[in-house]
Amino acid sequence: MSLLVVGLSHRSAPVSVLERASLDPDTRNKLLQDALAAEPAAEAALLATCNRIELYADVDKFHAGVAELSTLLAQHSGVGLEELTPFLYVHYEDRAVHHLFSVACGLDSMVVGEGQILGQIKDALARAQELHTAGRLLNDLFQQALRVGKRAHSETGIDRAGQSLVTFGLEQLAVGGADVPAWAKGKRALVIGAGSMSSLAAATLARVGVDEIVVANRTAERAERLVRILTEPGGTGVAARAVRMAEVGDELARADVVVSCTGATGLVLTGQAVETAMIGRREPLALLDLAMPRDIDAAVHRMVNVRLVDIESLAEASADAPMAADVDQVRGIVADEVAAFGAAQRAAHITPTVVALRTMAADVVAGEMARLEGRLPGLDEKQRAEITQTVRRVVDKLLHAPTVRVKQLASEPGGAGYADALRTLFDLDPETVAAVSRADLNDADVNRGRV
Repeated sequence: MSLLVVGLSHRSAPVSVLERASLDPDTRNKLLQDALAAEPAAEAALLATCNRIELYADVDKFHAGVAELSTLLAQHSGVGLEELTPFLYVHYEDRAVHHLFSVACGLDSMVVGEGQILGQIKDALARAQELHTAGRLLNDLFQQALRVGKRAHSETGIDRAGQSLVTFGLEQLAVGGADVPAWAKGKRALVIGAGSMSSLAAATLARVGVDEIVVANRTAERAERLVRILTEPGGTGVAARAVRMAEVGDELARADVVVSCTGATGLVLTGQAVETAMIGRREPLALLDLAMPRDIDAAVHRMVNVRLVDIESLAEASADAPMAADVDQVRGIVADEVAAFGAAQRAAHITPTVVALRTMAADVVAGEMARLEGRLPGLDEKQRAEITQTVRRVVDKLLHAPTVRVKQLASEPGGAGYADALRTLFDLDPETVAAVSRADLNDADVNRGRV
């Protein structure tokens, strides 16, 4: 089996295509289940954010896997396969590992170095575990990606290469290169949505110094919970309150800055709603749309005294952002971690064969000792134990060097064939080896709390 990723992102597709291809939570679940039901895939995980959709799978056939995953992405996104295909990218084996590790470090983000992607990778792994679509390979891969991302942020200055998408968006809203805290001071903010991105936006707005934050969400309890977090003792200290979605129009007329990030499939703020809110006011209105598909009507771009920054304009602005020197250091970390992960996976691949070989050797020793006892029934317990221990030591010494060496060889590129060679040389039963693999996987599942 081999690792394959098929996906599209802001680097491969225009925002208009990403917007149409976005997946709601139920569709994501169905896509994972259908991917696992497809013949080439034994495991599947989906990384879906506002600017990327990537389907990871452990497949036994490359071309069939690419065809099947591409078709599933098209079917569930609603974008025709012929239209979607030119924007898809494919990574296989070590290149797939390299891609996910780069994503985890923020190297592939719209704003280089942003750390929010780590939470999204964690969510993707949790979803695959909950649906039981992730097995040993994808669990190992995604957990290691999280560790690599954390290592990059702790050991380098990659955070200086870019800010969170929210901070970067606010910088774009601060006209004329104004300092964000100076621009934000005294402003009233409206946050539409109460998910992870909206919560990050609210916390960021509080940190840069807005006077008041109003949170609107379709589920009132979630909006109220976010408000409690913002206003609790020891929190941000900002004034905050929750409102119903029906009150967004009234709050829009009073707001200075609006950040919207919901999971809605249609527009949350129409051009007419924004136009109505601007009637009779002189103060400019700043809008930051971080949703995919978009929450705010693109027609707002043409309105006087209104500034809209959305995913598309963020992509254009970030393309010219300077790269920090730390990016090279992170790339070095990624390269090292990819090599280590590949070696570990190749070594793990041969472990069941080695275990099966040692099990077979132990069975041979037990059989020969049973025959010896039949021929020499007068052996006492001490003599029997000494002979058994001697025979075991001989077998262990004979097997030690070749099994250690074969593990070393298997960890090198192209070393997958050593497991086959070992099975052939010692005439090991393939089913016995498979049984060891299944037992190891079950133990891993128990350790992860999945069974």
